[in-house]
Amino acid sequence: MFRFGEPIYLYLLFVLPVLIGLYLYSNWRRRKKIRQYGDPELLAHLMPDVSKYRPDVKFWLVCAALAMVIFMLARPQFGSKMETVKRQGVETVVALDISNSMLAEDVTPSRLEKSKKLISRLVETFNNDKVAMIVFAGEAFTQLPITSDYISAKMFLETISPSLISTQGTDIRGAIDLAMKSFTPNTGVGRAIVLITDGENHEGGAVEAAQQAAKQGVRVFVLGVGSPDGAPIPAGSNNEYRRDKDGNVIITRLNEQMCQEIAKAGNGMYVRVDNTNNAERALNAEINKLAKADVETQVFTEFDEQFQVLAWMALLLLAVDLMILERRNPLFKNVKLFKQD
Repeated sequence: MFRFGEPIYLYLLFVLPVLIGLYLYSNWRRRKKIRQYGDPELLAHLMPDVSKYRPDVKFWLVCAALAMVIFMLARPQFGSKMETVKRQGVETVVALDISNSMLAEDVTPSRLEKSKKLISRLVETFNNDKVAMIVFAGEAFTQLPITSDYISAKMFLETISPSLISTQGTDIRGAIDLAMKSFTPNTGVGRAIVLITDGENHEGGAVEAAQQAAKQGVRVFVLGVGSPDGAPIPAGSNNEYRRDKDGNVIITRLNEQMCQEIAKAGNGMYVRVDNTNNAERALNAEINKLAKADVETQVFTEFDEQFQVLAWMALLLLAVDLMILERRNPLFKNVKLFKQD
């Protein structure tokens, strides 16, 4: 496995485009001044020792060496040993509704975006826990298998949108069934399914699925997103909204009764998500109550530093830069390393 031990230094790479821009601007100014004195080709014959290409070559060599030094400071490393370690934690599967109704904006900025932010903050509170992500609408599929890699979890979270599933609806039963298959075989570990939905277009069987999960020791928490009063569903730009076949604006409403029934059947808790952080705090408190058990995780435990290669490359580039003079060397006037030199 490859990683950078000090990735913060990679931000220094932004210095390179600035240096390149300043160098190109300086060359442009220099050529402009030369043209003010006369014909550049004639002036070139008057300055036979001046090289046209050598300064450019030296500049690019220095830039390449500087890039190598920056990568070296970031400490590139390769994992050399994989070990199975045991940590105290729980397993949580997040099932997120991504049907079109989740685009409604009765929660700021929208039901879906609010849910994604809530999940992101939830993942940040995990410590030695495992998390999986499922998205569902008319059908469900696994977005991220259960893992302790929280960085990947947040990365996959950013890619979630209703376009991932073409079949519309709210198949909560399918999401719960898939979540039950996502847990590891470990015994004694606390398990939870966090179901985030507005409950619209409920296709049935969800309460039975939640009861079955509870019988197997998995608690089902339901976060209801939206308002019972409802809101229209945006349809692209220009403040347009989705309409039914009769041309009427579709209003989507939070089905709190259904959400509460699922949470009760799943021995969990229902929380309505609004524009505050109350739902997040309540969910964290309940998950922290789950029994924590030894969770086996395979991790790289030894990393070898790889900066030596970059250091030698930087030294080689600088050595080549020192050997190249900006002006022609009369001792090598017959050697043509650079065209038109």
